[in-house]
Amino acid sequence: QVHLVESGGGLVQAGGSLRLSCAASGSTFSISAIGWYRQAPGKQRELVAHISSGGSTMYADNVKGRFAISRDNAKNTVYLQMNSLKPEDTAVYYCKLVYRNLAVWGQGTPVTVSS
Repeated sequence: QVHLVESGGGLVQAGGSLRLSCAASGSTFSISAIGWYRQAPGKQRELVAHISSGGSTMYADNVKGRFAISRDNAKNTVYLQMNSLKPEDTAVYYCKLVYRNLAVWGQGTPVTVSS
């Protein structure tokens, strides 16, 4: 069974940085794709960044150049480095692991960016 635990969220001023972590249990981590999603109050959950099992990355247009996703398979952890944060980045951030027909969500970590 796979479990995901996000951490690293918090309160930061606009222009600041945070690094989120998504730690996974289970043996499928290194062969799984991982996505970071976020959900702001009153809005739908949206994909922010994605990393494949091979390390290929993709980003939503509104975070390109500011966010970076990476993975450390030895630590079963995926990171989301967030720089130049804006108030509109305020949301609960979730990671999601996908492997074949298995999809697992973490519990989320809140990020608040003050202006």
